[in-house]
Amino acid sequence: MFVFVLFEIRARSLMETAMPNITFRSPTLKRDKTVYAIAGDARTILTVAEESGVRIPHDCRDGNCGSCLIEVDYDKPSMKQADALTEKEKFKLKEIGKLTAAEIEEMELSDLPPKYRLACQFIARDENVRIVFSGEPGGA
Repeated sequence: MFVFVLFEIRARSLMETAMPNITFRSPTLKRDKTVYAIAGDARTILTVAEESGVRIPHDCRDGNCGSCLIEVDYDKPSMKQADALTEKEKFKLKEIGKLTAAEIEEMELSDLPPKYRLACQFIARDENVRIVFSGEPGGA
């Protein structure tokens, strides 16, 4: 019995690490939709959304237009692990007023990701996240 319980705890812990939950929230959805991603997967949130039937507005898929703006909430904010902003994201998020140069510098020094990202650039790692978007281009 002890071995089985220990195995179950380890398996559950491995599952939580290996398959983070990505929950999509938007007024365009009837209800929140949660999907599983594989830890270390290099697919962007935009790709994960599309494969799951969630439509995040987008025009370019390359970080140039800003139409796929999303807000990212972390289940464990003190343990954020997302990729750093791409140069395109830095430029676009500053341009649309979601980040300042000072905020970007602070995030890079503290190694913490920002609240706003572009779905076509953001790759979730091994953490549970909630992706919030308005359904309007550029309107997280």
